[in-house]
Amino acid sequence: MNAVFKDTGVVVVAHNTGLVAAQSADFRRKVKEAGGTVKVVKNNLAKLALKNTEFEGLTPLFTGPTILAYSKDPVAAAKATAAFAKANDKLVVIGGGLGTSVLDAKGVKALADLPSLDELRAKLIGLLNAPATKIARTVAEPGAKLARVIQAKASQAGAAPEAAEAESA
Repeated sequence: MNAVFKDTGVVVVAHNTGLVAAQSADFRRKVKEAGGTVKVVKNNLAKLALKNTEFEGLTPLFTGPTILAYSKDPVAAAKATAAFAKANDKLVVIGGGLGTSVLDAKGVKALADLPSLDELRAKLIGLLNAPATKIARTVAEPGAKLARVIQAKASQAGAAPEAAEAESA
């Protein structure tokens, strides 16, 4: 567990207050789909494993029936755990850690509300593509304006002979 704590981005500590096996398996599956892992660890072992890691400040959270969710992605485990806890009152988030920061339950929920790493990457790609699209549109725009001006002049020139014929008649 010490190696896990040294190599993870976020740890969420929750109280398991009566999850049945099927609910526990569902929780593990949802966290795994999000890119995280769930472990049930004895509190004393977890406290020993936390020593000399960024998450050493989480030690006071290890009381009662605890369950850990963690992931390298700083949002994945928090998002999956918060969503599961919202739908199931037998899993209660009590806190967590992000780097050296210790989070309370509200902090974990706020972290869960952030976009995931994949969502941020998609937004970044969109932002990077936007200037290229604007440049292409700007480069093409003078030609389009010129074509509209020529079309307007041609329309005026075509309308002018008809107007002259109508006046002379």
